[in-house]
Amino acid sequence: MGFLRRRLLTAALTANALRPLPGYEAAVPSFFAGWLTTELAPHVLAGTAADTVLAVRRGRADRAGLALAAVSAVGLAAILAQSRRTGEVAERALTEALGTDYQDVLDPRPTAADLATPWRRLVWPFRMKDPRVHVERDIAYNDHGKRGRLDVYTPASGLQPGAGAPVLLQVHGGAWSIGEKEQQGVPLMHHLAAKGWVCVAINYRLSPRNAWPAHVVDVKQALAWVKEHIASYGGDPDYVAITGGSAGGHLVALAALTAGDPTWQPGFEDADTSVACAVPHYGVYDFAGATGLRTAEQMRDRFLAPRVLQKRWSEDPEAFEQASPLLRITPDAPDFFVLHGARDTLVDVEQARLFVSRLKEVSEQSVVYAELPGAQHAFDVFPSIRSAHVVRAIDRYLHWHWHTWRAGLDHDAQVDQPDPTA
Repeated sequence: MGFLRRRLLTAALTANALRPLPGYEAAVPSFFAGWLTTELAPHVLAGTAADTVLAVRRGRADRAGLALAAVSAVGLAAILAQSRRTGEVAERALTEALGTDYQDVLDPRPTAADLATPWRRLVWPFRMKDPRVHVERDIAYNDHGKRGRLDVYTPASGLQPGAGAPVLLQVHGGAWSIGEKEQQGVPLMHHLAAKGWVCVAINYRLSPRNAWPAHVVDVKQALAWVKEHIASYGGDPDYVAITGGSAGGHLVALAALTAGDPTWQPGFEDADTSVACAVPHYGVYDFAGATGLRTAEQMRDRFLAPRVLQKRWSEDPEAFEQASPLLRITPDAPDFFVLHGARDTLVDVEQARLFVSRLKEVSEQSVVYAELPGAQHAFDVFPSIRSAHVVRAIDRYLHWHWHTWRAGLDHDAQVDQPDPTA
């Protein structure tokens, strides 16, 4: 491929990252091209610069190629600036929802170094090992073989059984059809496990082999397993947060909003499947098309109906409604921290906006919403500038929530103590 063609390709990728191609048919290719270009913008920019220098030295750079290289560099610099703004956007979302003093309960408070972009780690973004973390893999939580297994992440230094560490359950995405527990949420789980958390990543049954609601039944069964067994790994079964992206974000939100629903707990109806808080990323919140969004209706009729629920909307609208987190919100909803990319082509950001709006209207708990500028779908899958800031924002949120929860327990214990002077 000549220099001009390479610069044309880079310019097209950069343009799509900044302004993704519209339309249902273009959503998937636009996502893959935009996602990798956006999250690997430093690497693409460095490659563009190196290629241009070599082409000039070898006398193979024409004016058109140089002009495209310059335009691409400007666009990639804009993408980098958007990525670096993620930390500021997320922090503003946290302070607006939780108060400007929310960091006062963090111990220790984050330093400037804690919040800085970890450039050294981002050089090799697909290197996922972390010596600070121990992973015990492929533990069965039900009898569905490979799809019913989970991994437990703990500090490499170890935790004593019953240590009471906070717990995070990670649910992978993949359009309810593909995906593995080892593929998503790894940067966040490594970060938290290294700081003393117990993190659990699960597989669950997939479509089209398994029709809905097998997916959410498995998530709830995994929650029941965590409540029963996580103390032996050092975790606190009374404090379980849940997170995940895309299809995982949908399952996270739905499981958090339907704790104890016997319909989706066959054979374990009495098990505790509640969570302390939920952190869904770029989730699908409207299976039923209840928002009236054209994108939601297209997803319902052209993908969810034939592949996931395996029935038409007209045949059983209630099944689609029951599977829509947007329609399952009650005053008892747990605390939520919702994140979504402003340039998401797979799941319309308007779904997140409407879901958050409904949460704030109905729920009696806190609701945090961070809409990330320039972000595509799957922005947190591997280490990048944006995902580093997202991980640290979730770290601050979860530690705020955990410390606040513990303070509430201490207060309740003091209230319940008998008065020695009585």
